[in-house]
Amino acid sequence: MEEKKFDVKSIIGFVLIFGILIFMMYQNQPTPEELEAQKKAEQEQLATEKKESKQEETLVTTANDYTNTQALDSTAKAALQSKVGSFAYSLTLPSSADKQTTVTTDVFELKFNNKGGQLSQVKLKNFVDYDSVPIYLVKDNNSAFNITFGTSDNRTLNTQDFPFQPTVTKSGENTVVSMKLKVSETAFLEYRYELKPNDYMIDFSIKSQGLSNVFNTSQPITLDWKQKGIRHAKSIAYENRYTRLTYMHDEGKVDKLSQTGDDDEIAEDVEWLSYRQFFFSSILVSNDSPFKDVAMTSKNLVDDEEIDTLFTKIYTSKLPLAYNSGELNKSLGLYYGPTKAETLKSYDKGLEQSIPFGWGIFGWINKIIFIPLFGFLIQYLPYGIAIIVMTILVKILLSFVQYKQFLSQAKMKILKPELDAVREKYKDNKLKAQQETMAIQSKAGASPLSGCLPGLMQIPVFYALFQFFPTAFDLRQKSFLWADDLSSYDSILELPFSIPLYGSHVSLFPILAAVAIFFYMKMTTGQQVASQPTQEGMPDMGKMMKYMIYFSPLLMLVFFNNYASGLSLYYFISNLISIGIMLVIKNYIIDEDKVLAKIEVSKTKPKKQNKFQKKMAEMMEQAEAQKQAQQKGKKK
Repeated sequence: MEEKKFDVKSIIGFVLIFGILIFMMYQNQPTPEELEAQKKAEQEQLATEKKESKQEETLVTTANDYTNTQALDSTAKAALQSKVGSFAYSLTLPSSADKQTTVTTDVFELKFNNKGGQLSQVKLKNFVDYDSVPIYLVKDNNSAFNITFGTSDNRTLNTQDFPFQPTVTKSGENTVVSMKLKVSETAFLEYRYELKPNDYMIDFSIKSQGLSNVFNTSQPITLDWKQKGIRHAKSIAYENRYTRLTYMHDEGKVDKLSQTGDDDEIAEDVEWLSYRQFFFSSILVSNDSPFKDVAMTSKNLVDDEEIDTLFTKIYTSKLPLAYNSGELNKSLGLYYGPTKAETLKSYDKGLEQSIPFGWGIFGWINKIIFIPLFGFLIQYLPYGIAIIVMTILVKILLSFVQYKQFLSQAKMKILKPELDAVREKYKDNKLKAQQETMAIQSKAGASPLSGCLPGLMQIPVFYALFQFFPTAFDLRQKSFLWADDLSSYDSILELPFSIPLYGSHVSLFPILAAVAIFFYMKMTTGQQVASQPTQEGMPDMGKMMKYMIYFSPLLMLVFFNNYASGLSLYYFISNLISIGIMLVIKNYIIDEDKVLAKIEVSKTKPKKQNKFQKKMAEMMEQAEAQKQAQQKGKKK
């Protein structure tokens, strides 16, 4: 290896280069005269910008002061015209004053702002948050709804900068709010909101009339929708975990942006997009043709989950609109309401798919079994009791799985002395030991895998329920025992400090669930350790299982402290029932003497190897042959 030495010439070269750079920087330093001239230019530029801003403010003030009995002079009109072209007319109307129009329905209290013609407040009348404050989805400028378009006189304008003229009328039982951005009395861009009784979906349309000569149809026209999710739940961390942008595109395909970090995506043919805020959603639906090439972003606003935060995430979407004969005519729907499967499903647009039921088989189990079952139970039972009854039904359904699992463990426990003897007898011939072990297990009808497979069958049910409880809107603000809200954590003690990963409170249901899991694993893992024969060259499964006895309850204790108390209640009852089933199976159903007798009978019967066993035997023989060949090669 070549010895590394300092290169003196290189060091000298670097020093010289550094000195030259310093000298050049000193020489290029501006003179005091140049600095003075630069400062003067900056001041002049700032003065010019202030003057232009002041002129613009004067125009707006003049427009706001205008009434039907007071006309703008020709100079002011000309100034407005030079600023915004044909849309100067809107600034001369009484609606140019920054006012709001309030409309109420059975479910909403809405405010429409003249400026931009958009919803400035959406209050859900039938819901309150964890602190008994009304639920607002739009409030205090957390939402922006703007259309950017080009004009025939080469301007680029934004609807959010202009006043819309409001009118409120009735269409049967429906309330119609029309917001018009006028170029003249007969030419305008209209936002039309139609509100139906007891309905969270607002029929919304964007239409223009007489603007075909005003729009520059060669330039793209874009709808920008931005919204910050307002916090509603007790745990900001838990709420943020289920706050997510979801969208449907490509004829029914549903995708999501990241639920944890910042994310962005461009999707084609978007049918709807949902700004989900845990148990409440703001959804924009295209009622006619899908949106082409929609650019979406999601940014996490919760930097520190231990600090109270007003907002969870900010969503943005850029949706392209299309001209039709030089005019706009887009039919949409605006949903502001609960993220409830039954409600969203009623619109027959697949909106319920914005709820994270789980992917694949897990989602199907929730949709087909747990959601209908729980919906049926809560019609007759209190919510906490309904969870307990559903848990009992699930455990009864899966009790045969536990029986198979325990029976397999019992067989392996009975065979352990015999298997240990075989391994001791053939300790110098591992292939023979493995073959004899497999032969004994096969004849006895026992296998380590036969105990694992029943356990694997429970995983889809376990995960489906893990997804069900955090999305069950019906559990929201429903109490049971000491839990005030089954959709949130059940705090029995507030700590004066925060424990990393655990939080600043103590929840009781996770503690009870952890204790139940400990005793259940003590029973099942102890049985497995006793039944599993030791194998040379393999990890000590006995030690690993002993660690799991303590690790699993600890994981439950920490991880579920901030989760829905309804989920912890389920796991507590589930493990209690599992312990009861295990005791019944062990003491009253499985008789080890009878199992041993069946094993002895099974051994006397000829047993053919299945394809898997044959393949395993072949692989073991090949591995042993290769090992022997390698040993012979080393001896040579």
